[in-house]
Amino acid sequence: MKVYTKSGDKGSTSLIGGERVPKSDSRVEAYGTVDELTAFASLLADKLSGEKTLAKNVEELRRVESHLMTAAALLAVGDGGEGKVAPLSAEAVLFLEQAIDRMQERLPAITKFTIPGGDERISLCHVCRTVCRRAERAALRADAEHTADAGVLVYLNRLSDYFYVLGRTVTSALGVEEILWIP
Repeated sequence: MKVYTKSGDKGSTSLIGGERVPKSDSRVEAYGTVDELTAFASLLADKLSGEKTLAKNVEELRRVESHLMTAAALLAVGDGGEGKVAPLSAEAVLFLEQAIDRMQERLPAITKFTIPGGDERISLCHVCRTVCRRAERAALRADAEHTADAGVLVYLNRLSDYFYVLGRTVTSALGVEEILWIP
């Protein structure tokens, strides 16, 4: 099977179910942004994989990658595609909440916002957080126009919190001084 189909050469693509839409459709933007987030989350997992103290976090990120693939597929459902993609389970959101709680238990409380930096792996956590927020906004636009899967919206909201706390966890694990925003 060839990778290229030429069917999108004029600016349209097919959603799950066969509906043809412009590549500028809000659903395409949403699942494309989730795809971008998946790539960054994979890069983050690769960059963290050498740190033994972060092995659990790497395992979590690999699971997140799978959840994101499901989220992208759900955002790509068009007319005729209903029921062709299994929804994200409530367990996926619970998984993130438990991971966030576990990480926060080990971190000192802060009263100021943190600024990304100190190590490229910390900054990459925040790249993932900000791309996740953009994916959430894109999914919300798609939802307003076409009704997106509600579980995806909740998952993306929680995932950005996960990446924020992961950034703080990586900061602690690497022994890097946390950069606090002091206006």
